[in-house]
Amino acid sequence: MSARRPRARLAAAIVAAAPMLVPLAACAPEAGSSPTPDRSSSASASPSSSGSPTVSPSASPSTTPAALPTDCKAILAESVLAQLADVPLNDPGAGEATGVQPNGTLVCLWRDPRADTTFLRTEISRMNRGPALDLLNELAAGGQFTCYTPDGGTRCEGTWPNPTYPVTDGRTLFWRDDVLVDTSFSNLAPTGYTNSIVAHVFPSS
Repeated sequence: MSARRPRARLAAAIVAAAPMLVPLAACAPEAGSSPTPDRSSSASASPSSSGSPTVSPSASPSTTPAALPTDCKAILAESVLAQLADVPLNDPGAGEATGVQPNGTLVCLWRDPRADTTFLRTEISRMNRGPALDLLNELAAGGQFTCYTPDGGTRCEGTWPNPTYPVTDGRTLFWRDDVLVDTSFSNLAPTGYTNSIVAHVFPSS
């Protein structure tokens, strides 16, 4: 991870950052396959690239912050839910606290407890602009994530081989208006997942 950059420099880079963003190739894996999702329609990331050296969330918080969702299924389109039809949601056997947390964060875990690695985990929480800049810049500087600015926010995504199984692991983050959608996955990347969440949480996207 790189050292944190001064936030004043990051804010000044908002306009300049967009032309530096690297376009991602489109793919559309099915749930349960070894995924290489596309940036426009999936929960997870395109193949890893160098990413932009400096990340600046593209939109200032609105006067009315987006409400945190409370239902893991309600944030997904029917087409996405159909891809997850055979995957348990928030199964107690997974051994993790899921659903709405005491601070309002929503944790959604799609995982069969019997599976060795296949899962899709999303956490939707409040995060102010400063910590968001720090987090996204760390990811971009590490060389494993690509960051760009769709839907009025900032999105960083990366993939890498699972160290044990012949499948793909990855992570996608989307920040806008002091809300962070943070998804980690292994071998499970439904087409349209992240875009569906963004459209629900930020209806004006």
